[in-house]
Amino acid sequence: MATDTAIAKKKKVRFRRARAFWGRVTEGLELQQLWGQFMSEAKASYGLYSKDVDWEQIGTERSRFKRFRRSIWAMFMAMLMKLSPSRRVLLLLALILLVVNVDFGAAGGGGFSIRTSVFGVAILFILLALELADRVTMKRDLEIAREIQQWLVPERPPVVPGMDIAFATRPQNTVAGDYYDAFFRPRGSRDAASPPLLIAVADVAGKSVPAALLMATFQASLKALTATPATLDEIVIGLDRYCRAHSLDGRRFTTAFLAEIDPVTREMVYVNAGHNDPILRRASGTIERLSTGGPPFGLPLFTESEIPYPSGQAQLQAGDSLFISTDGVTEAVDDGDAEYGEARLISCIQSDATKTASETLGRVMADVNAFVGYARQHDDITCFVLRVNA
Repeated sequence: MATDTAIAKKKKVRFRRARAFWGRVTEGLELQQLWGQFMSEAKASYGLYSKDVDWEQIGTERSRFKRFRRSIWAMFMAMLMKLSPSRRVLLLLALILLVVNVDFGAAGGGGFSIRTSVFGVAILFILLALELADRVTMKRDLEIAREIQQWLVPERPPVVPGMDIAFATRPQNTVAGDYYDAFFRPRGSRDAASPPLLIAVADVAGKSVPAALLMATFQASLKALTATPATLDEIVIGLDRYCRAHSLDGRRFTTAFLAEIDPVTREMVYVNAGHNDPILRRASGTIERLSTGGPPFGLPLFTESEIPYPSGQAQLQAGDSLFISTDGVTEAVDDGDAEYGEARLISCIQSDATKTASETLGRVMADVNAFVGYARQHDDITCFVLRVNA
């Protein structure tokens, strides 16, 4: 009886250890969530490798079997060429050892014996360890870059009497090409009773490290220009001139929405440089789109003159809400490649008429997350909400 009790206790201990190990490996995710995550990552990986495949040439094959065989070979070569030359050789050697699978042992079948497939598995494990080491090193460097990038954007919104501000960003990778900011700048040429509030939301074309580096230079340029008594129009022209000088012939352009708000009169002057039209929800429920401006910053000039950027004006009233986002919100896709879209976004904003800026922001982010599900994020997501209180 005592022996049975001891065995039962050992089984419980093993079960608890196994469950703890499984929880550590899965980070508490359910099987459905794990499968959804795997499918999302597999889809993204397929998209990465398939870019190096000449599908048009493969499609010229009349035989379905030959097309399938060439497709498999092309995908294998695309993956192989992503490795360094030494690792390519190791991978080919591992595959040969797995396929041949010769038994090396003592003559006559006695004594120790081992198959070449064991060496093949060992080589694959070594390759996996090397690739993981590279990824961990790169991830650590990106985390440092992420910390530096976080210094460039405000940790918390400024305190503005009569206004409520909230913002959030979620990069597609560790670092992002999105930028947002809100700060008081020196009084410009316009007569103002208090320093104007400048808000900015920008999106550099591209993703990850290249876009993040350009975002940092954009932030530095904006800070330098706004530290002077320049008007918003002059700031916009200066930003466009700088972006054109660093846009790689227009391949790295930047969309942006810049606005200057008088905290006392609540008059807003803005310029939309090719950005998604911000949504101004009036207290009455009317939706206005802020589209006045010009093309994205950094596009090449076709004439010698500067690109004109006309500014728009809007008088903010109590109960109004201004919602600014990057295209990662409306272009977020689910597992079926359907986009979230502006209609859903506007509906979500309209339903939060009496909410605070933080509550509206949280609702939009949660709605986007629910729509996307387990699909992999394809672009950086940034939202900025400003609500005018009574």
